[in-house]
Amino acid sequence: MTHDHDLVLRPTAAETSAALNPPPGRNGGDLVVETLTGLGATTVFGLPGQHALGMFDALRRSDLRYVGLRVENNAGFAADAYGRVTGEAAPLLLSTGPGALTSLAALQEAAAASAPVLAISSQIPTAGLGGGRHGYLHELPDQQASFRGVVKSVHTVRTQSQIPSAIAAAWESALTVPHGPVWVEIPQDVLLAQTRLPVVTALDATPKDVVPRPELTAVAAHLLSNAARPAIIAGGGVVRADAAGKLRALAEKLDAPVITTFGGKGAFPWEHPLSLQSWLEDRHTTDFLEDADVLLVVGSGLGELSSNYHTFKPRGRVIQIEADLGKLESNHPALGIHADARLALSALLETVGERTDPTAADRVGTVLTRVRERIAAQELTLEQDVLASVRRALPDDSPSFWDMTILAYWAWSAFDPRGSNTMHSAQGAGGLGYGFPAALGAAAADPTRPVLAVSGDGGALYSIAELATAKQYDLNVTWLIVDDGGYGILREYMTDTFGEATATELSRPDYVALAESFGVPGVRTTRETLEVDLAKALAAPGPSLVLLPAVLRMFAPTHLG
Repeated sequence: MTHDHDLVLRPTAAETSAALNPPPGRNGGDLVVETLTGLGATTVFGLPGQHALGMFDALRRSDLRYVGLRVENNAGFAADAYGRVTGEAAPLLLSTGPGALTSLAALQEAAAASAPVLAISSQIPTAGLGGGRHGYLHELPDQQASFRGVVKSVHTVRTQSQIPSAIAAAWESALTVPHGPVWVEIPQDVLLAQTRLPVVTALDATPKDVVPRPELTAVAAHLLSNAARPAIIAGGGVVRADAAGKLRALAEKLDAPVITTFGGKGAFPWEHPLSLQSWLEDRHTTDFLEDADVLLVVGSGLGELSSNYHTFKPRGRVIQIEADLGKLESNHPALGIHADARLALSALLETVGERTDPTAADRVGTVLTRVRERIAAQELTLEQDVLASVRRALPDDSPSFWDMTILAYWAWSAFDPRGSNTMHSAQGAGGLGYGFPAALGAAAADPTRPVLAVSGDGGALYSIAELATAKQYDLNVTWLIVDDGGYGILREYMTDTFGEATATELSRPDYVALAESFGVPGVRTTRETLEVDLAKALAAPGPSLVLLPAVLRMFAPTHLG
């Protein structure tokens, strides 16, 4: 009797010969790059270091494209963006100790935003492992411990034969929903040693599906079909699952208003009659959502920003679809459905009954009118003009990457992304310096479209060195820097809270001259000329910088009173 598990693919004579006679001159680093190639990787990011040189030496014998940044954290941001826009795991090659640790903030952002980043770090030689104090360069007693609380999974390698399996397991982990960063570390001597192992070819790292339980989707469909005032909150999980089309179909079938979280921008058409857009930091919106008798939350944990700073208190029944088990019912009791957003929405579409609500579009319009009136009463025309100029200048299909800066906070609520998976920011973890290096990663993924990066002058100084990267690889990124002479939002927070600001003012360079010193064209613009200057920069191939000196203000919050 023959069992299925007894059936194996037998190698051909040519494959056997190649395995028995691998090409000479390979080391452990070749096993890394061969594994990445076999898994489907085409581009890697990183920064070389002494312990990691075996990997970098192997790159020249591979077909992998290498994009080297100037700071490991920025390389992590670039890999994060590459993963977000492609849905593929983005390899990030790092060295031991300081190099590895410098990537931590970027990996935290990737974890918060569910971006698939495959970080592969070197380690000190195997003789030094185990927690002793051997005095190796870059030595840490337990390097993995610094990453366990940040990444999805940690994978250790101690011999060359372990490399393909460890990287394949990490790849599968990164791409199993919820996506996220993973960590692999390989000792220096393992990477450097010559190898006679055959070239890595056959690998299986298929991500696992997170399928909804049918008894839960049946209950959810019943609740939604019979709701009087259903509403939907669409989070980043909808975008990452490429489920915007299914969300729209469900909303239209239910006549249910939809609001997108800041991480879910683009999950629902901005100008749709059922679209509440993204005005989550507004009490009019909060009141509307609280009034829903059935609230469907898809791909969001309803964290601080998505809940108007935890002032949102739903009164109706909540249904939460979430791939991240830790976020399920973490903030509100709900019918929790642990599933990929696309699979769960597909199940609901098949089972919900069609309902009609002739008042839904009018109720949405009333909320948006109240929001606009509230903003208009605050005399913030400069901020709205600047954001409108950016929107008109940016091609509809171009991705944009926003640092933690006042214009980005406006964009979270007020910017029409005009497409799913086109607007990205660092609002997951909230670290500075994300915008420009992330945009470089997106440009590396797709050189056919111009990419926009938006930073304040404070965040820009975190990543100014990457102007060299943009020039070296001729990446098609336009960097808009809004220069207000300091950490503008912190200045505003401190002035409002304490009456004056401390440690927020910055001495800064002439950004245009600095960009030009890297060989990157720059222009100083104004409120009146921003749209023309930005459009011109975006239309020109290669990197460019647009500087807007302006002091912007935030709209008044509604969660404090």
